[in-house]
Amino acid sequence: METVDSHIEEPTTAVGKSEVWKRGLIMLVFMFAFGVGQSILYLTTVAQFFWLLVANGPNKLLVEFGKSLALWLAQAEKFLCGATDEKPFPWMAWPTPDRN
Repeated sequence: METVDSHIEEPTTAVGKSEVWKRGLIMLVFMFAFGVGQSILYLTTVAQFFWLLVANGPNKLLVEFGKSLALWLAQAEKFLCGATDEKPFPWMAWPTPDRN
């Protein structure tokens, strides 16, 4: 019977450990930024609701901003959960949604 070694190699050098600590600090920044992003999403939602009441249709600028904010939140979540090493904005360009 074969055994599968499911051991994940951990960094053993000082350089490897310092990279993990550096990522941890960046993760703390993104945890705070994610909360701010959620608050901005809530404000955008309230603004869109009142726009719908007054104009009987969605504000296209708020729609586009909401789409791009949702993409940024998804990128931040992927980084925070370790699904990717790519850091979202401000380390890369602000995401732009498809114009569908």
